[in-house]
Amino acid sequence: MTQPAAAATTEAPPAARPPGRDVVLTGFAAFLLLGWTVLLVPSLIREVQRSFDQSDGGMGFAYFVNAVVYVTGTVSVGVLAGRLPRRLLLAAGPALIAVGLLLIAAAGDWAAFLVGFLVMGMGAGIVDAGVNALFMDLYVGRAAMLNRLHVFFALGALTVPLVVGLSVGWGAPWQVVALASAAAAAPLAILLGTRRLPPTHPHVEAASAAQGSGERSPADRRRVPLPLVVLAIAIGCYVAMELGVSSWLVRYLDDAPLEVATLALSLFWASLALGRLVSSFIVDRMGAVAFATTWSAACGVAILAAINVPSLPLAIACFAIAGFAAGPVYPMIMAIGGSLYPGRASMVSSMLASAAIVGSIVYPPLMGVVSEAAGMWVSMLGAALFAFAAAGCIWGAARLGRARGAGKAVTA
Repeated sequence: MTQPAAAATTEAPPAARPPGRDVVLTGFAAFLLLGWTVLLVPSLIREVQRSFDQSDGGMGFAYFVNAVVYVTGTVSVGVLAGRLPRRLLLAAGPALIAVGLLLIAAAGDWAAFLVGFLVMGMGAGIVDAGVNALFMDLYVGRAAMLNRLHVFFALGALTVPLVVGLSVGWGAPWQVVALASAAAAAPLAILLGTRRLPPTHPHVEAASAAQGSGERSPADRRRVPLPLVVLAIAIGCYVAMELGVSSWLVRYLDDAPLEVATLALSLFWASLALGRLVSSFIVDRMGAVAFATTWSAACGVAILAAINVPSLPLAIACFAIAGFAAGPVYPMIMAIGGSLYPGRASMVSSMLASAAIVGSIVYPPLMGVVSEAAGMWVSMLGAALFAFAAAGCIWGAARLGRARGAGKAVTA
């Protein structure tokens, strides 16, 4: 049946001109800073605990409040989009990171450190959501550029432990690293504030969404499907594992020299980045569901091996293997969600991203409490169990989706 002319004209995002190279490079630099910022305090955890006489429980509380404020930063981007010029909103991210780092470096007591950590978390959340949204607008339908953007996060995350290990290991005060990081963040705020960026605009779901959901009522479209709920639990479990290991690995390797412990954290993130790169060439041969389930379970096995092997080098190697296995899981969960509900991309991405944030809030801070009650070994065991739980939920979501006829790629 021929559609009326009025109905055939579906509203779509306006075609954007190719962005300037300076905009793209500034976005990459912002995510490099973001990865550095997220792993800075976990890399300095021993020095921070000694400086402020804090237990693992105290550090767990610090991670909790930082994660909560991080979420506030990501949400603020959506709330303020359209109300503020995009360049000013994005510039606020590195500016707050710089201020937070200065407060951390100058902190004379634990309360002052927490204030700086909160300010830094707010800025990191703004960078995360703001730069992601910028690249989505600049490269509509081109996932490759988002993948490249996230490579820079991994580069920042794997670099900071090495820098901390070398500088503090050679006798530099840990506050110097925070000050140098603030000095790098401040110019980036100026760069983002002076770039010509596309304005924010509400994106309307593609025409395929309307066609794919033509037989559903508005109430059906608003209902959150059970397979997606299970998939959201999977991504929350995965992030709980990933950030749990990242936040506490240096502390877990407390008997090793700081340079060795921070090297282990760098290797975990370097392997994670490599895992994502390698998976992009082989995932189509295996299928997203089988691929994500297998590698999430393999990550859990590697963590179990890491906390049970008798030697430090073997433990570090196992943590690196865990990072490699973990690498493709997050993007694969996102891809599975898109396959299950191809016409509801906004709902799928929003729900999965929110669940991921919940995972970061719940377990990594709790690991400090668990460590005080039962030891850091038990905390890391919990991270391994979360990896297994993620694998089970991915498989379960696919089974539920197949049973309910959701999507056409869910059998992969």
